[in-house]
Amino acid sequence: MKQFPLLLLLMMLMVSTSPASAQERKRLREYGAKIGVLPTGKENAITDVAGVLVGQVTLQQGQQVRTGVTAILPHAGNLFQEKVPAAVYVGNGFGKLAGSTQVQELGNLETPIILTNTLSVATAMHAVITHTLQQPGNEKVQSVNALVGETNDGGLNDIRGRHVTEKHVLEAIRKAAAGPVAEGNVGAGTGTICFGYKGGIGTSSRKLPANLGGYTVGVLVQSNFGGVLQIAGVPVGQELGRFSFRQQILEKADGSCMIVVATDAPLDARNLERLASRAMLGLGKTGGLASNGSGDYVIAFSTHPGLRVPYETKDKTQTMTLLRNDEMSSLFMGAIEATEEAILNSLFKAETTIGKDKTKVEALPLDKTIDLLKKHHVLNP
Repeated sequence: MKQFPLLLLLMMLMVSTSPASAQERKRLREYGAKIGVLPTGKENAITDVAGVLVGQVTLQQGQQVRTGVTAILPHAGNLFQEKVPAAVYVGNGFGKLAGSTQVQELGNLETPIILTNTLSVATAMHAVITHTLQQPGNEKVQSVNALVGETNDGGLNDIRGRHVTEKHVLEAIRKAAAGPVAEGNVGAGTGTICFGYKGGIGTSSRKLPANLGGYTVGVLVQSNFGGVLQIAGVPVGQELGRFSFRQQILEKADGSCMIVVATDAPLDARNLERLASRAMLGLGKTGGLASNGSGDYVIAFSTHPGLRVPYETKDKTQTMTLLRNDEMSSLFMGAIEATEEAILNSLFKAETTIGKDKTKVEALPLDKTIDLLKKHHVLNP
């Protein structure tokens, strides 16, 4: 009996120092590193753009299933009845962004944006159609343009099993909320791989000062691509010895990245496409290649209430107040910085994962990475 308290103490110490406890990972900025010069929003997330909601469903079943769904809603109302200006920019088109041609043609978005895995796009479209048709006020709707993007998580996930169901997608839409956004191995990022390490969902935002309009730009990414990782200009991938084409292509470069850019600035589809194109510069700053087999798409939308497009109206014209071209540069900077940091957050928050056929993908080694950032004076020693 006298030995029991000692045994109990030893067990408690083992629990407190277990790998699960030691694996708590922070976002890049929490380690003291800053990307760019613009300040972030309150949550440093896409939800800092007023009205934007994010919902996620994560599927981790047994050893084979590592996938999920991420839903982004521009506003909480009936999107079909109150569409928002939107645009799509294609960095590299090896992917499946269902619904993109209508967005490009009409310049607006009428459904939630859904991110999932490659072979679940059709299921997600079906669910978005169901969601839209069931909303009050849409009883006579006979055409729905569901916008669904993907990356291929087949390295860690039994993608052929098509484990994402309509119920999962509807749940992600239903759970969509403002505030902090979970990152790393969650939602559509549960089974993704980035720069040879575990990738995932990441987000970030930038808030422009009042003299530049005071607008917010928020970004969410599903990172699943290759290249040579850089963090604030530090050649992390090179110094860690893990990068694409190392030793006769031991590391694959292919993969994909879905990028969603939201802003409250009054932008029409033309300037939203220009904003979306700048997000690819943010991907490039992390060392991404937009390689041959990579589906790199950017979806951008504006939540500005004065730009909503009603589904039905007797008015033959619509008057809008739009930001002038000369005022776009600060928003471009915001999109670049937020995209870069969102991708890095997806890596910093992701955890080592064992998935399909016992495949193991290591998380970015934070201790070594932090040491490199200190060595290059990104962080204080």
